[in-house]
Amino acid sequence: MEDKQLTLVEHLSELRKRIIIIFIAIILGAVASYKYIDIIIEYMVKPAQKLEFIYLSPPELFMAYIKIAIVVGIIISSPISLMQIWLFVKPGLKKNERKYLLLALYLGIVFFLVGSVFAYFTIIPITIEFFTQVSVEQIAPLFSFDSYLSFISSLLFSFGLVFELPLLIILLTQLNLITANTLKKYRKIVILIIFIIAAILTPPDVVSQVLLALPMVFLYELSIWISAWIGRRKKQRNNG
Repeated sequence: MEDKQLTLVEHLSELRKRIIIIFIAIILGAVASYKYIDIIIEYMVKPAQKLEFIYLSPPELFMAYIKIAIVVGIIISSPISLMQIWLFVKPGLKKNERKYLLLALYLGIVFFLVGSVFAYFTIIPITIEFFTQVSVEQIAPLFSFDSYLSFISSLLFSFGLVFELPLLIILLTQLNLITANTLKKYRKIVILIIFIIAAILTPPDVVSQVLLALPMVFLYELSIWISAWIGRRKKQRNNG
C-alpha cells in the first residue's frame, strides 16, 4: 500500500515538473513573440489589406497584442510542450504504442500548420472578400481589430484542428481501434456531425461554416481511403 502511495506521489511530482516546464516555455515564447509583435501584426493583417481597423477602448489594442503574443508563444513552444507530454506518458506505453504516439505528436504539428496555412492563404481572403462586398455605400466597413483577431484566430485554429483528422484516423487504425468499414458505415452521421462542428468552431456565418465543413468532408473521405490502405497492408503482412 505504501509503495502504491509513493508511486502516486512520484507521478504527481513528475506531472508537476512537466507542467512547470511547459508553462515556462510558453511564457518565454510569448515574451519573444511580443518583441517581434509588429512583424507578427503585419502578417496577420495581410489577408485584409483593403480593410481599415479601429480599436474601441484604450486598452483594446494592447490586450490584443498580449493575446497574439500568448497564442504565438504557445505555437512556437509546442515542440517543447509535446516532448514533456511524451516523457510523461512514455513509461506507461507499450513499444508499438510509443512509436505511433511519438510519430502522431510531431506529425500533428505539421498537419496543424498545414491547415492553418491553408486557411490563411485561401479561406480568410475569400471570407473577407465576401463580407466586404455585402457592405453598402452608406455603411463603411470599419472593423475592430480585436474582432478581426478573434475572427481569423477561430478560422486558423479550426482549420488546424480539421487537418489533424487523417492523422487521427491513421493512429486509430494502426492501433486496431477503427477500420475503413466502420468509417463507411457511419459516413452519413459523421457528415452531419461535421456540419454541426463547423457551426460551433467558426464565426456565426454560413460562408465560414461551409468553407470549413467541405474540407472536413474531403479529409474524412481521404481518411477512409487511408484506413482501407492500412487495412490491406496489415492483411498482406499477416498472410505473408
